Amino acid sequence: MADAATAVKADSRLIIPLDLPTVAEARAIVATLGDAVSFYKVGLELFATGGMDFARELKGQGKQVFLDWKLHDIGTTVERSAAVLAGSGCDFLTVHGEPQVMTSAVKGRGASNLKVLAVTVLTSLSDADLVEMGYAESAKSLVERRIRQALEAGCDGVIASPHEAALAREIGGKDFLVVTPGVRPDWSAKNDQARAATPADALRAGASHIVCGRPITAAEDPKAAAGRVIAEMAGL
Repeated sequence: MADAATAVKADSRLIIPLDLPTVAEARAIVATLGDAVSFYKVGLELFATGGMDFARELKGQGKQVFLDWKLHDIGTTVERSAAVLAGSGCDFLTVHGEPQVMTSAVKGRGASNLKVLAVTVLTSLSDADLVEMGYAESAKSLVERRIRQALEAGCDGVIASPHEAALAREIGGKDFLVVTPGVRPDWSAKNDQARAATPADALRAGASHIVCGRPITAAEDPKAAAGRVIAEMAGL
């Protein structure tokens, strides 16, 4: 009889971030998780060590890929970068939630299937952090502003903490993508996420996808940990 870890069936709403220093380490995690996970995030840590080639490798394995590049530059550069990335066949791309950046990324991806997601406010930032950075608005207020701007720019969704997921769903509607990082099961440490929530809480609030990393990738048995998260998601 197969054990619980072996029997895990992937849930495409669960995205595993491959925030590791080398492609070899990322590849090892993917191999360990096997069929239990179908969607991976490739971020800046892997960007300088073959991350784009690895993203194509994952697509070749039938995985979905989220390019968490957080593009932020002048409009022309963002447009051209999005056009190049659209040809990779990857599924999600993040850009910073500023009107010119978002509009340019949407224009660059053209008619491809690449979904452009706007980063509203990083989940590691608290209201006090935003004040220190010079913002007069709270995290919630700034997130709301950027959600509305993302819709106006033609973005497919936003990155928002679990605590702003309900707001994003309310404003964006049923088909809007709401991807929530900072997801931490009750049995895991919060680490550097200032506005974290459990997988169930995030999905109930309106998240379409959750990003859950260290509780799974740093676990003694990553596949079993993924199974625990998937089981919690399936209970909704």
